[in-house]
Amino acid sequence: MSEGLHTSVLDTLGREITAGELVAGSVLTLERLQQRFGVSRTVARECMRLLEQLQLVTSGRRVGIVVRPTEEWDVLDPRIIRWRLGGPGRSAQLRSLNELRVAVEPLAASAAARHATDAQRAELVVIAGRMRAAGEARLSEEYLALDVAFHTAVLRASGNEMFAALTDVFAEVLVGRTHEGQAQREPGTESLDGHDAVAHAILIGDADEAERVMREIMTAARAHIRDLNGF
Repeated sequence: MSEGLHTSVLDTLGREITAGELVAGSVLTLERLQQRFGVSRTVARECMRLLEQLQLVTSGRRVGIVVRPTEEWDVLDPRIIRWRLGGPGRSAQLRSLNELRVAVEPLAASAAARHATDAQRAELVVIAGRMRAAGEARLSEEYLALDVAFHTAVLRASGNEMFAALTDVFAEVLVGRTHEGQAQREPGTESLDGHDAVAHAILIGDADEAERVMREIMTAARAHIRDLNGF
């Protein structure tokens, strides 16, 4: 029960802060949180501690618990990404995250073609094949899970620990944009062919081709989101 309370209070406050309902400089107190949510002081304090870890708030003896400005947030934390994708700032969040993907994933694919192990290369081919089967069968949730697995595998196969650290971030992007109606639930032939081509290029160690095709995939995804949101 305590864990459920933590999650409920944390999610509510996280969404309000990231949506701008609680603006930078807003002061929170444990007493008000106890009254509002009907929770113990221990639960309220734990939620504030978690928000402080995410750099959404700061606390001090004299100033209390204060909401921090956006530029100080831990914007790559998957929880913050999830809250922002579910709020009024969804379009701006999608734009910035997809620009990050366009910058990173083609280079990660190129690196994977050079550094992946034999097992990692084979895994990507298998995942791409399963993606095609799921896509052609219109199994949208299975396809989404495989899409996440594919891009996660590319980042990890790159041999770059900085790229690999973004796996949870990009997973949130893929899941969030699909569930928010910002991506096609049934992938087109071009997308399926593209993932096959990336997997094959990595399999044979063609770094230039892996980078080129992954850039095409990322650029197409960015263009789709841009057209939907008018930016």
